Amino acid sequence: MKKLLTFLMAGGKGERLHPLTKDRTKPAVPFGGIYRIVDFTLSNCINSGVRNIYVLVQYKSMSLARHIRMGWNVLNSEVGEFIDVLPAQQRIDEHWYQGTADAIYQNLYSIHSENPDQVLILAGDHIYKMNYKLMLDFHRENKANLTIGVVPVPIEEAKDLGVIQVDNQNTVVGFIEKPRNPQCVPGRPNMAYGSMGIYIFDRETLEEELTEDAKKDTAHDFGKNIIPQIIEKGKSKVKAYQFVDMNQKDAHYWRDVGTLDAYYEANIDLIQVTPHFNVYDREWPIRTYQLQYPPAKFVFNQETSGRRGIAVDSLVADGCIISGGVVERSILSPNVRVNSYAEVQDSLLLEGVDVGRYAKVKNAIIDKHAKIMPNAVIGFDKELDKKRFTITPKGIVVVEKGAIVEAV
Repeated sequence: MKKLLTFLMAGGKGERLHPLTKDRTKPAVPFGGIYRIVDFTLSNCINSGVRNIYVLVQYKSMSLARHIRMGWNVLNSEVGEFIDVLPAQQRIDEHWYQGTADAIYQNLYSIHSENPDQVLILAGDHIYKMNYKLMLDFHRENKANLTIGVVPVPIEEAKDLGVIQVDNQNTVVGFIEKPRNPQCVPGRPNMAYGSMGIYIFDRETLEEELTEDAKKDTAHDFGKNIIPQIIEKGKSKVKAYQFVDMNQKDAHYWRDVGTLDAYYEANIDLIQVTPHFNVYDREWPIRTYQLQYPPAKFVFNQETSGRRGIAVDSLVADGCIISGGVVERSILSPNVRVNSYAEVQDSLLLEGVDVGRYAKVKNAIIDKHAKIMPNAVIGFDKELDKKRFTITPKGIVVVEKGAIVEAV
């Protein structure tokens, strides 16, 4: 992986994840009980041997920067390895990052300093396992100027993605953002190639295209501007690299968790009897940072048959106390408390949530440090929930960080 510099894009607002992104950038949103979304891309980097990583941040980045500082200080700076956070610095002009391409353009200085042969650009808001070394080898073997990571998706789902058009040699001949009629993969009429937001550029090609785009009035975005610009000129070799999944499952697992429903469903994937996404594989571990909480505790009172602390088909993190309540098909992040006779079903409870006695929570995402008061009910009365909380198109109730939910 020598002569490779990596930029991880982690500055997005994640407006479709509001209110989870009310106080944090999208890659910093908690996921799967103990992780944050950015942990999956960073773990892919470490597992792939990627050792020179800049994390580009901008929007509400404090918690993300703190998480990376405390949990990802794992490389050896003495031999030139690093994971460094790069905030917008107005290095080029008075503007903050105007788009994904502009974010890299404003950091050309960092590229010059590291002097790489190739630049790997990653999105920090997807859940998947991928060996970037295999993609780099493919890029170099094909002597490509640009290689785009693609994942086959059903043609009806491709309308929500950037779609890569290829010929029979996997050479990219077109790129369209969210097309009405996606072009299929050659020989596979029911599938299209969706862009993963993963790019490997030869350094010279990247610098040339970014400099040209900076002079134009565009969105300064890789998908909308840079890639179509390269394809239109036709002088660069652009290849599509099909996603090779390290998840050890029959079906590919790559999830864009850009909406509340997608985020909820990807979390719930983890609690299946045979999870679609395997976080238990020690051959491809997922790293994170965790506070030093005590083990989870379950309280059972034999004298009171109704006071049972149990969790079934659920993930329960350290520091949780299920004190006589019942948890089913849910994920509890660290330091959650479920008090006596409370019921939690099909829900995500983030760090520090407290569920009071006799409270009932169903089909919900409860953000950090929210307090569900005794006898409060969430997820059972749609009309009442609409008056108090965010409701997703699929009916998931979202309670924002630090909220106090009273019984009605």
